[in-house]
Amino acid sequence: MPLVVQGVADDVGDGHVVAPREPLERRLHARGRLAQALPSGIFAELREHVAHQRLERRPRVRAGHGRQWLGVLLVEAVQAGGLHFIASHACWASGAGLSSAHVKLKLLAFLSTAGGSALSALWTFPSILAAAFLVAWGAEAAQFLISQGLALAILAWLQTLPEFAVEAVIAWDAGRDPERAHLAIANLTGAIRLLLGLGWPMIYFVFAAAGRKKAVGAQHAAPLLPAIRLEPEHAVEVVGLVPPLLYFAVILLRESFGWIDAVVLLALYAGYLWALFRAPPHNADKLSEAPAVSRWAYRQRGWRRQAAVGGLFAAGGGLLYATAHPFLESMLALAGLVGVSQFVLVQWVAPFLSEFPEKVSAFYWARRVTHAPMALMNLVSSNINQWTVLAAMIPLVYGYSSLQHHGVWRDFRFDDAQRLELLLTLLQSGLAVLLLANMEFDWLDATILFVLWLVQFLRPTLREEIAVAYGIWMAILLIGFVVRGHALLAPKYFWETVRKQKRSAGIA
Repeated sequence: MPLVVQGVADDVGDGHVVAPREPLERRLHARGRLAQALPSGIFAELREHVAHQRLERRPRVRAGHGRQWLGVLLVEAVQAGGLHFIASHACWASGAGLSSAHVKLKLLAFLSTAGGSALSALWTFPSILAAAFLVAWGAEAAQFLISQGLALAILAWLQTLPEFAVEAVIAWDAGRDPERAHLAIANLTGAIRLLLGLGWPMIYFVFAAAGRKKAVGAQHAAPLLPAIRLEPEHAVEVVGLVPPLLYFAVILLRESFGWIDAVVLLALYAGYLWALFRAPPHNADKLSEAPAVSRWAYRQRGWRRQAAVGGLFAAGGGLLYATAHPFLESMLALAGLVGVSQFVLVQWVAPFLSEFPEKVSAFYWARRVTHAPMALMNLVSSNINQWTVLAAMIPLVYGYSSLQHHGVWRDFRFDDAQRLELLLTLLQSGLAVLLLANMEFDWLDATILFVLWLVQFLRPTLREEIAVAYGIWMAILLIGFVVRGHALLAPKYFWETVRKQKRSAGIA
């Protein structure tokens, strides 16, 4: 929302800190101030938030004290909605006062630009939760009308709407200012690595904890660390990750990303959807395992059934669309308030928040233990969405923005840092595919993904070493597959599914 700064007043004495010329309802006494100090070196931070404001620092020495007194600054910020924020800053330039003032001045900047958007978390957070449950219930009902994979693909589309919005804005800005191009790749790679390195392991840990809790008091002791065993139909999602990864390796070798690449990625995603579309729905015998809302939607008669299921998707998707932007804005503002850097905001904080709806539904299914495979496939479907449609959006938006601002369509080109980010993300995704190649996900798989992600998160300088670790672990898995001599279940089940679909089409 645009900000207009109406006035900046300097110190006018000990009694008042507001010049008489300022049209304010009341004057603020220096000892009863809202915010305190104006420490050295944070004008640049405030300028980033208040772009249209001229800021000055005017130190002077008060008689009898011999210490620096920071000039008092008054800011009256008028939001488009008519909201006024007024604060005065004055205190001794010493110790804790400066530290406290640093936070308070950033708070002022946040309030001035975001219009108090932190308060919007009070309604956007529960709204996001409600939307996540609505679309999850819709997907559980839809799997009895269409294939579970297609239902999860629809769910992934709705859940990743915030990611598309964030990526589109970043890619557009990058087309206008090529110096910001690294942020577009940072958001894409951060979103993918976060979903794989944190989302997948958390699914397993929630599943294992819930399974142990349910096993208490049972006659037969459950395994301490059971594995999530996928259904044969899930091979379509597992194998569906492979083509975009292979094609992205080609893109990485070329060091450029153009509109033709976007078309190829979109075609790969269309082929994936076609395979899901041809798969059969679940038998209604499993309806009793669904939650009450999903059962109610499916048990409607005639056209009301499709309307009820579609209504759950539409209501959840509409709520996501309405609340995603204010939710993301408020959370990012709070993250910026505590000093998170721009790159970390774009690579980790923004993707975490934009992926929040899918994590809610996935953890909800993981807690039910029997639905843990569906939870994991929810995130796998989102990964396929990210590697195809989300990635394809970057060169299209970037090129069009460049055409609008500079008169020429440009391909997106990678520098050394971006190539490393993409290579690291490709290797992580390749490892994830190999871990699911035998159609199960156990504690060791979850631990490997989580530990390697955590190390790169805590120590970003170790990206090259982590990339090597991913490659070594992939080699170990491949050697193990060859030595054991067993056919990998994911490709086997995938081709069996394809043959069944062909036979069904021939009979029809």
